[in-house]
Amino acid sequence: MFANPENLKARATVLRTIRAFFDERGFVEVETPVRIPAPAPEPHIDCPASGDWFLRASPELQMKKLLAAGLSRIYQIGPCFREGESGRRHSPEFTMLEWYRAEADYSDIAADMEALVSEVLRPAGTTGVSPVAVAPPFARLTVREAYLRWAGWNPVADWDQDRFDFDMATKIEPNMPKGPIFLTDYPAPAASLARLKADDPRVAERWELYVDGVELANAFTELTDAAEQRRRFEAAREWRRELGEADYPLDEEFLSALERMPPSGGVALGVDRLVMLACEAASIGDVRVPH
Repeated sequence: MFANPENLKARATVLRTIRAFFDERGFVEVETPVRIPAPAPEPHIDCPASGDWFLRASPELQMKKLLAAGLSRIYQIGPCFREGESGRRHSPEFTMLEWYRAEADYSDIAADMEALVSEVLRPAGTTGVSPVAVAPPFARLTVREAYLRWAGWNPVADWDQDRFDFDMATKIEPNMPKGPIFLTDYPAPAASLARLKADDPRVAERWELYVDGVELANAFTELTDAAEQRRRFEAAREWRRELGEADYPLDEEFLSALERMPPSGGVALGVDRLVMLACEAASIGDVRVPH
């Protein structure tokens, strides 16, 4: 069964709005390969095999190479893939929006996000899509505060990966308030591609945006230390091996490019989930053409 035709029209409006937003701000739209030799090694994120290569879970590494090559403001809208993800808010194939800015950090990207989401989620008659409005500034809550409030422990001071993941799914996300909110400043082990805070290296400059309890986007101040990134990737590969997951090779071209990449901020946003919010749809299947 196909998605609601009115939702597909709304989806097209959302995509036009996104492109106009970035074009007006001097960003360059780019298109990077979907089939790649070396995904970022992250536990629990599995890319479908495509011969000896893989279908990307994100264009992140390829886009950062473009920052290193001299492009300073870039964005991309395109298909991404993850094995084992299927449900009301998940699909093995989905559409991702990512953008990156040189000489920016996660606070700058948060300002971009507030402006973009407010542009898309405006009342019908302005974008012609959303039944309700959101407006900046969005609320902010640190991970430390959220876990102390709803889970009763501090993952920054006492890291436990399994407990962190379980409590995120069962205690933190179910208690997220209505409206938009940034969950900020993740424990360092939960942000393998992010820069650590100068005043507290136990904390990474990472946030995730939730809107009405739906996780919508994930942002970093990007790590640009190639040696540290290699160390983190090797640790992630070892963890994947211990979990019995595929062992991805390192993207040596990316690691070399990091040495030339300027200080930058970047974010990945789930387009399907944004359209769900705009249409008040119950599932991803309601807002995209199914397989």
